Amino acid sequence: MTDAIDVNELYLKQKIKPRRVDSRKGDNGSVLIVGGSTIYHGAPILASIAALRTGADLVYVGVPRSIIDPVRSTSPCIIALPMSDNSLTVGSANRLMGMLPKHVDTAAIGMGMTIAKGEGLVNLVRKLKEDGTRIILDASALIPGILNEVTDTDTIITPHLGEYKRIFGVDIRNTEDDLVKSVIQNASKFRLTIVLKGSLNIISDGEGKVAKIRRKTPAMTIGGTGDILDGVLATLFTKINAFDASVLAVHFNGQAAYTAYEEMGLHIIATDILNNLPRVMKNYDAIE
Repeated sequence: MTDAIDVNELYLKQKIKPRRVDSRKGDNGSVLIVGGSTIYHGAPILASIAALRTGADLVYVGVPRSIIDPVRSTSPCIIALPMSDNSLTVGSANRLMGMLPKHVDTAAIGMGMTIAKGEGLVNLVRKLKEDGTRIILDASALIPGILNEVTDTDTIITPHLGEYKRIFGVDIRNTEDDLVKSVIQNASKFRLTIVLKGSLNIISDGEGKVAKIRRKTPAMTIGGTGDILDGVLATLFTKINAFDASVLAVHFNGQAAYTAYEEMGLHIIATDILNNLPRVMKNYDAIE
């Protein structure tokens, strides 16, 4: 089995890209977040704020029209785009693409989202790919029907174990060796990057690289940590490759949670992780 990389200080510092002193708005990443529903309005908000806190210049968020007001009222920094339906349909996907004022570097899709039929998701992913946007899929976007669209496209998927079994149609034992082997095999088969989330996060790019990062604290079982991960990942993916972006995102998300845990114990909530992202990332800031 492939040896896992060592996620140490040297690795982290080598992979973070410096910000150019003469950069302009948009040069440091533009991100689209697509998600949310009448029940889970918070998921795209957490992902969007996480993307901004990680350093993206512009973050657009496409959500159902029914929750557009609470999303807009959360922060003036989010550019909220109302979709025409409460679930992702072909029509709402087309409308969303029509509302985007400019090209986005990455798009994270699925957090808290309701999908009416798979055709809407396929349509959105296809249009984003045609525009040269890198894709991250999570939660309800992790359905078997999407695999044909994202195979060999530099896509990242971020399932927990249940979603992993659903998208790949596998039933594997929950042991470390079996999980690592399966993630490597499926990443290679579909030529995409997989981030299998859990108490042990397993990351593989299908090209022989694998990383294992243990969860920093059991306080991370709270809702919203995966949404934050996708936002962090979306920004990092605007500048670096899929594998390194995934490793860094898992590390910084976990470190921010652990920093919050050190202050508040097992009583943290997702926004505490958001608030600590700048604290754990600023030591790697660089300007050139």
